[in-house]
Amino acid sequence: MIVYGQHVADFVAMQIPGCARGFGACKAIGFVDDGKLVAGVVYHNWNPESGVIEMSAASLNRAWLTKERLAAIFDYPFGFCRMVLTRQSETNRRALRIWRSLGGKEYRIPDLRGPGEAEIIFTLSADDWRAGKFKGVSDGKTASARAA
Repeated sequence: MIVYGQHVADFVAMQIPGCARGFGACKAIGFVDDGKLVAGVVYHNWNPESGVIEMSAASLNRAWLTKERLAAIFDYPFGFCRMVLTRQSETNRRALRIWRSLGGKEYRIPDLRGPGEAEIIFTLSADDWRAGKFKGVSDGKTASARAA
């Protein structure tokens, strides 16, 4: 089941180290399994002039991310954005693997997470998403549009 709202953004913020301040103005989509919120994605730092929005995500387990859920996650921003970006720790191997498989372009910035820890910034354009291997699971009419 898909859910939306500030409680999802709060859930994601609680899962990410150093994110206690939250996301400010944002939209969020969450995923419920067996009656429990298991994952969420927050869309924040929207820049309408450039058409870019940032995404942050967190989950309680690895099994939540399906092709159908990927479609719901990306159909929302690519309804109005030309590009999404995310920032990941260089030590978050799972997130790095996911973004690489999506076709994200990556940029490593040393010490951005603090002394001795680089941050990887991934960008994914709407065109790259639409041309990618995961877009085909969506008809463009997912419930994610309600996140707006």
